[in-house]
Amino acid sequence: MASIEITPVFEKNFDGFMTYLRDEATSKASISPKRFSQALHVDLQTIAARAHVHRNTLSRAPEAESVQRYLRESVRVMRAASDISGSVEQAIYWYKNNPLPPFDYKTPEDLVSAGRTDTLIAYIQSLQAGFAG
Repeated sequence: MASIEITPVFEKNFDGFMTYLRDEATSKASISPKRFSQALHVDLQTIAARAHVHRNTLSRAPEAESVQRYLRESVRVMRAASDISGSVEQAIYWYKNNPLPPFDYKTPEDLVSAGRTDTLIAYIQSLQAGFAG
């Protein structure tokens, strides 16, 4: 019998999303790369490439600073987006798929991977304040 993959379901608030991402196996202070990949519906190899680490790092050293930094920065951006949209699911979709004109049509995910999180957060805050960026 084939196993059925169950899509994670979070509460509509960001706290439920954060609770889901917590890595209970290693420590309560880490984000689980596996759960992050499940939430975003991407494979671990994609997460490793975005974090600029070897794919084995996610399974062998999920608490490595380079891994956790990428996951934390991604979560920061999704939090800012969910504060505007009111939905974790919409924030995830926006993070992965929305090409942003002020950033040469790169997605928020591309910008976080390139280390431009602070600039992206400033852009999101300008949108929240009602400016066009």
